[in-house]
Amino acid sequence: MTTGQRIDLNSDLGESLGIWAVGNDAAMLDIVTSANVACGFHAGDSLTLQRTCAQAAERGVVVGAQVGYRDLAGFGRRFIDMDADELTADVIYQIGALEAMCRVAGTRVEYVKPHGALYNAIVDHETQATAVVAAVAAVDPSLPVVGLPGSAFLRIAADAGLRTVSEAFADRAYTPEGHLLPRREAGSVLHDPGEVAARMVRLAVEGRITAIDGTELEVRADSICTHGDSPGAVDIARALRAALTGAGVEIAPFTR
Repeated sequence: MTTGQRIDLNSDLGESLGIWAVGNDAAMLDIVTSANVACGFHAGDSLTLQRTCAQAAERGVVVGAQVGYRDLAGFGRRFIDMDADELTADVIYQIGALEAMCRVAGTRVEYVKPHGALYNAIVDHETQATAVVAAVAAVDPSLPVVGLPGSAFLRIAADAGLRTVSEAFADRAYTPEGHLLPRREAGSVLHDPGEVAARMVRLAVEGRITAIDGTELEVRADSICTHGDSPGAVDIARALRAALTGAGVEIAPFTR
């Protein structure tokens, strides 16, 4: 029995770099329906990206370009104040690099999702949001973009004629304003699979989530992100998918 609700599950993958292994991409790709694959700027070496795209293609998982600041040392989690035209060029470059990896693997880039500090910056930073939108529109205006509900990014993207996809975060705490609680603050990342699953079932079915201070937020989401680099990420993702399916929610990519 289904509820009539349908939602995508996405995860940040392809983030290993050289000898530094991050997450378990193969296991996560058995669970999620969309893969936000790093493009080499915040994480991911060329061989890792090639393998991740190939593994996604083998499983029928949709691949999206996870674009970010050029910040390997900070894992893309540090804001960079850069000129709009430079940011646009960087995003175009990243999409193009991942598209080449996808073509070799027999798949393609089907959406774009900013990463880390860039994702959070363009919730309010209109200049950088516009720069990212300009990059996507220049590469392929049919590519959907993924972002936080109510963000400047999604508003500007919609005004530019791009398809927008709102997402919620399974393993992150929210502020009363509906933003993600900064990682430097206590309680910003959730680790209990049962808690995460229950929160996301409520979000998928009722469209509500509880903020860090107890505020009830109304959140519409087309996709749920569960981070691939968090401790216990695979267990969290498995519990989440099982709980959603058990609640009658259909799990399917938003692009198909």
